[in-house]
Amino acid sequence: MDLVVKDNNLINASYSLGLVEQRLVLLAIIEARESSKGIDSETFLEIHAQHYADRFDVNVKNTYAMLSEAAQTLFNRQVTYMMLDEKRNKPEKRVIRWVSGISYVEGAGVLKLRFSPEIVPLITRLEQNFTSYELEQVKSLNVYATRLYELLVCWRSTGKTPIIEIEDFRSKIGVLPTEYKLMSDFKKRVFEPAIQQINKHTDLTVNYDQHKSGRTITGFSFKFKQKKPKSEKLIAAKRDPNTTDFFVQMTDSQRHLFATKLSEMPEMGKYSHGTESYQQFAIRIADMLLEPKKLRELYPLLEKAGFQAGSESKSIN
Repeated sequence: MDLVVKDNNLINASYSLGLVEQRLVLLAIIEARESSKGIDSETFLEIHAQHYADRFDVNVKNTYAMLSEAAQTLFNRQVTYMMLDEKRNKPEKRVIRWVSGISYVEGAGVLKLRFSPEIVPLITRLEQNFTSYELEQVKSLNVYATRLYELLVCWRSTGKTPIIEIEDFRSKIGVLPTEYKLMSDFKKRVFEPAIQQINKHTDLTVNYDQHKSGRTITGFSFKFKQKKPKSEKLIAAKRDPNTTDFFVQMTDSQRHLFATKLSEMPEMGKYSHGTESYQQFAIRIADMLLEPKKLRELYPLLEKAGFQAGSESKSIN
C-alpha cells in the first residue's frame, strides 16, 4: 500500500506545484519509505520514469520529457507556511524551498532529488499532527483536486472543515494571485472540477457551503464522508469464544485510518519495535489487522480509538 504521510503544517501551507511536480514529491516520499533510505537533507532519492508511468497510468514515453522538465522547475518552487516565533510569541511567515538539489539522468529516465533541510521535518515529523492517505486516492486528480483532498483529510476525524477564507483557500490549493481573479472563472476552472474529481475518483463524498458578505463570496466550508466501498476487502474476526460470537468488518480505508490512530496510543507500546517511526509502526499495525487473531486482540483499543462496527457487522447466536 503506497502511503503518503505529511505534517499538517505542510498540508496547510501555501504552495504552487504543477501536477507532475506534485506527483514527484509524493513518489519521493513513498520511495524513501519503500527503500528504507528514509528522508533526510543529505540523501538523493531516485524516481524512475517507468515507476512514475506505472503509478499514474501514463505513457512512459511521455514521462521522460515530464521528468526532464520538472528537474528544471521544481528547484525554484517554494512553500510558505505560518509558525510561531516562540521567543516573541508572534506569528511568523516562513518561506522555504522544496528541494536543495535536483538532477535528471539523460537517457536513463531517472530524476534525483534531495529535500531541503527545512522541508524534511514537515515530512518526517510524526510525533504531533500528521495526515496520511493512499497514493491511489489522488492518482487520477489534477493538482487543485489533489491539494483540496489533502486539506480535507486533515479533518477526517470530524468530517467537516471550518470556514476557509477565499484568499487563504486559493493560496492553499496553489492558485496564483494572477490566476482566475473572477469568482466565476475560479469556480468553473478550479473549484467545481476539483469537487467533481474528488467525488468521482476518491474515497470521499464532499459537499460545500459558500459563505458571503453581502453578495460577495468570502469563503467555503466543507462536509464530507467516507464512501461505502463496493469491492474493498472486508475482514472478519470472531470475538472471544466465551462470549456471543460476532463478526467485525473493516474496510481497507478503515484499517489504515485506525492503524494510524493506534500507532499513537501508549497501550500499543508493547507491539512497537522501538526504533521504527510512527509511520512505519502504523503500516505494520495495518498488516496486523488483517489477521483475525490480532484484530480480535486489538479490538478494545480500536473501540477506544473510535471504531464502531458498521451495519454490516452482525451477531450470531
